[in-house]
Amino acid sequence: MEQATKEEVQKLLKGQPPSSGSRFSKLSLILKIGAGYAAMAVFTIAALAFSSFHLYAINTTARGIANIELPAISALIKLRSSLLAQESFAGKFAILKDPTFIELFRQREKESMANLAVLERPEPAGDLAELKRLYRGYHTAAEQLFAWRSGNTAELRSSALRLRAALDAFYFKRQEMLQAVLKRADDQQKSTIRWAIAISCSGLLLTIWIAPFVTYRIFGALGKLQKATHRIAGGDFNYDPQVPAEAEISDLASDFNQMAARLQELEQMNLDTIALTRLPGNLAIERVLDERLKSGAPFAFCSANLDNFKPFGAHYGYAKGSELLRVTGYLIHAAVREHGGAKDFAGHVGGDDFVMVVSADKVAAVCEAVIKSFDAEVIGHFSAEDRKAGGIERCDRHGVQRFFPVTTISISVINCSADQYASAVEIARAAADVKDYLKKTPGSCWEAAT
Repeated sequence: MEQATKEEVQKLLKGQPPSSGSRFSKLSLILKIGAGYAAMAVFTIAALAFSSFHLYAINTTARGIANIELPAISALIKLRSSLLAQESFAGKFAILKDPTFIELFRQREKESMANLAVLERPEPAGDLAELKRLYRGYHTAAEQLFAWRSGNTAELRSSALRLRAALDAFYFKRQEMLQAVLKRADDQQKSTIRWAIAISCSGLLLTIWIAPFVTYRIFGALGKLQKATHRIAGGDFNYDPQVPAEAEISDLASDFNQMAARLQELEQMNLDTIALTRLPGNLAIERVLDERLKSGAPFAFCSANLDNFKPFGAHYGYAKGSELLRVTGYLIHAAVREHGGAKDFAGHVGGDDFVMVVSADKVAAVCEAVIKSFDAEVIGHFSAEDRKAGGIERCDRHGVQRFFPVTTISISVINCSADQYASAVEIARAAADVKDYLKKTPGSCWEAAT
């Protein structure tokens, strides 16, 4: 035995390979095989660990979007809507001195506080503290108005403008944060795919017949999630990534679907709402009319238009014109909500054209309420000199000096049913004919087509 060992050592020192039956040769082969399998195990485990870790990170990001970013954006949208409603109620109280508007203001105030509470969790303290400070200032101005200590709404409007500006800045900041998170998730996915493929390919060099089996399903799922991210970012919110039912992957896919549904809802809300008045736009109006026609129940389509609005806007400027449109939208929405039915609707076509879809038996009350509140409000938008004169003097579009009376509102009403009109286009055309007739009638008025 010793002799054999000495011979093997001498062969090794002389550069000759040891004999095949030597212990060294067997040990070296075992080490090589063991190193090969160990490398396979290391690379495989490393690939799996790396992918799982980053999948968890991506999943956490998606959950953060669904549980923090989207609720925060939704809370800001609702908070702005509540603020606009509060401002409307406060303005009406200042004009009408009706305590009912105080109660409505309080209800909206509770909604605002609830939405501010939603922002407590994810928002940096400094930004939220500034928003709360501005809201307290707005609340103080409103309380002074309600306590009859001030009949001037200028301070309240000034506070509301500052608060809305802060809310808008807040909203765009949250949108930018959401886009940054989505981009970070996309970059993270790309990085995960690149590094995981590199690790797996290293393992494939040693065990090409094992590594694909280990990594195939994971990378297939990652590729689908990456594709889903790009499709969702491109606006395809209904895209289904069709990820296999592994536990971690399926949870992430579910979060992606929830995120896509919420983003679709928010986008539809932005597309279908007029920014100035926050009233639904043309898409929503057409959808409501189609639904009413399909139901077969009779209803009234009311098309409201401001008379002498263009001279008003040209005389007082764009800001004053926008303010009058915004207030008009509030008044129409409030009249429908107060005097109409539960399913009645107010919308804004654009410019000075508004729409109301109300129950046939509610149309008179709604139209009278709109005219009464508009006539009481619009006079305050004219200067004292123009109020005294009953209108404004300026050149018309032909360059002729003319007198334009105080702006009024005309409402043309079309009583509708499925057997009379087949589409929203026919209803709008009929309303336009009535509107042309009403334009010739002085003062605010409404009339139903016969």
